[in-house]
Amino acid sequence: MAEKTIRVATDVGGTFTDLVCFETDHATGQSRIITAKSDTTPPNFEQGVLNVLEKAAIDPKTVDFLAHGTTVVINALTERKGVKVGLITTEGFRDTLEIARGNRPDFFNLHYVKPEVFVPRYLRRELPGRMNYKGEELQPLDLAPLRAILDDFRADGVEAVAICFLHSYANPAHEQAALSEVRRLWPGISAVSSHQITREWREYERTNTAVMSAYVQPAAERYLGRLNDGLKDRGFDGNLFIMQSNCGVDSLDSVSKIPITMVESGPASGFWGAAELGKLIGERNVLALDIGGTTAKCSLIEDGKVRIMTDYWIERDRTSAGYPIMVPVVDLVEIGNGGGSIAWVDEFGKLHVGPKSAGAMPGPAAYGRGGTSPTTTDANLWLGRINRDYFCGGSVIADMAAAEKALSDVGAKLGASPSDVARGIIRIANNNMVNALKLVSLNRGHDPRDFTLVAFGGGGAMHAVALGAELGVKKVVIPAGAAVFSAWGMMMSDLRRDFFVTKLAELRAGGGNAVEALFAETEAVALQQFGEEEVDASKVKFLRYGKFRYQNQEHTTEVLIEGVISDARLAEIEAAFHETYEREYTYRLDAPVELVGIHLVASAEVGKLTMRHKEPTGAEAEVASKGEREVDYALEGVHKAAIYDGEKLEPGMTFSGPAVIEDPGTTIVIHPGNRVEVDGFGNIHINLKA
Repeated sequence: MAEKTIRVATDVGGTFTDLVCFETDHATGQSRIITAKSDTTPPNFEQGVLNVLEKAAIDPKTVDFLAHGTTVVINALTERKGVKVGLITTEGFRDTLEIARGNRPDFFNLHYVKPEVFVPRYLRRELPGRMNYKGEELQPLDLAPLRAILDDFRADGVEAVAICFLHSYANPAHEQAALSEVRRLWPGISAVSSHQITREWREYERTNTAVMSAYVQPAAERYLGRLNDGLKDRGFDGNLFIMQSNCGVDSLDSVSKIPITMVESGPASGFWGAAELGKLIGERNVLALDIGGTTAKCSLIEDGKVRIMTDYWIERDRTSAGYPIMVPVVDLVEIGNGGGSIAWVDEFGKLHVGPKSAGAMPGPAAYGRGGTSPTTTDANLWLGRINRDYFCGGSVIADMAAAEKALSDVGAKLGASPSDVARGIIRIANNNMVNALKLVSLNRGHDPRDFTLVAFGGGGAMHAVALGAELGVKKVVIPAGAAVFSAWGMMMSDLRRDFFVTKLAELRAGGGNAVEALFAETEAVALQQFGEEEVDASKVKFLRYGKFRYQNQEHTTEVLIEGVISDARLAEIEAAFHETYEREYTYRLDAPVELVGIHLVASAEVGKLTMRHKEPTGAEAEVASKGEREVDYALEGVHKAAIYDGEKLEPGMTFSGPAVIEDPGTTIVIHPGNRVEVDGFGNIHINLKA
């Protein structure tokens, strides 16, 4: 056994690339934690990863386990930087992609224009052949026209092919045959079929998902290839895993084939980390909040479980229906409010914050890189919540003149002073984030008073107490290494795959055995996939969920099913559905219940980090004191706050607000009357005043 184990996680965000490294000495049992941040480097995102490794002085040769999360997929989609895609679908159904759904958000807008499809009509081609919803073949697949279709695609510069046939969720045989023939006729082409991604029904959503996966596949393959090559060139020969949107990691080879599964890999790791942290500290019900440089994201974790869904859309807003992506994604709400969110005044003289962001370049005005618009960071800096003499951990000299000018320019439009503008920015940003937190809690039948708010990201700790007080949460917890917490979450993740299979079954005699057989069949598929990657079957764990609805309803409610399913348990399972449905929708129906499909979670540990609890040292918090300064708390006025060095705080230390904790990655704002405790893992617990 090696003397040391070094685990590294890197997370590429819109503004910064984060790193967390845990170095464990097996002889002494001691661990050393290294954290670092560097600027994200679009379009060559892998360079930011290599840069942050260098900044942290970590030699890739010594790394045993490396997990990586990235925004390369979501960026390629939103910035339209994918490749030209050709679609092959069932005869008569090539316009499914363009017909889409009648779910336009502004329903009475007579001038509404649908979002532009990713594949124009002339590149959407059809093949004869038909399955029914039971998976029975109605018409054999005819591959004769395929050669001419691919010749047309080649001539038009198509770089990726997507395949989606009607009812292939029930029987993928036609898709499998077509995919095999495409690869035979056109070696080396990027190709993906819908059954490789999902086995759920909904034709439009499956088609769009296959198209989007094909759209980003070449770019993702190149990016992951360059990252792998860059690491290997520096001597890395350990295990490289890629973070998925389902809160698990997967192998580089698997992700390269279906890259759409990492569309929300960055946020997923943070929320998984929050769930694991909650288990460590005995708080299994968590409201998780991640505030970065560009956005704020939140998710609700109940009983230590992160909710995963497949009803995920990008670019959906008040004027656009957006695009569905039917892959397992952590259930989250995201808004354009981060540290770099720009404050602006509309034509009616109303102040807004976000969604536009200053990003890393030019960044907030106080960065001194030419930014002229005030941001949330500028407001926090101006109000003394961020230390102007320790800006970005002392790595940046705060340009207070630029921050003042930016705030004054907005103030001139409002007839307000820079300080009033800064307070307004903080209050509006907080209000936006409270509304997002309510969407994942109150709007879904959960009382925030039963939850602990875990806030992370570079900006989470500055706003967490104000948000927690507004929601009435039990307490606020700021994790150790909050600024790079998403990267930490990756090291707590398992190798994970989610399997969704649509199959209708009524909860009556014989139904239980049919559902059990479906789960057993899907588990066998999962074990086969893990076995191909040399994961021992004894290490694979399963979680079973059923997707139920009242008969003839459109959408489903997911219910956890523990143990073997039989007819004798159908009444118990139905009762669990009624209870879950009523909590979410406030009522239940006296109507038959049916299963629409299953959700199987298959996971296996791959070098998961084990945290060690430290006992209190008995030291007083005064040893971490850096002095005092005046801090404007917006709603609570200006107070003289005690300033603490976060790197010197030790387990067992306690103190009260008003206070500010500073470390190189984040600033924790403690409001008057709050009581602070440092636990054995280095997390900051903030008990709010009554």
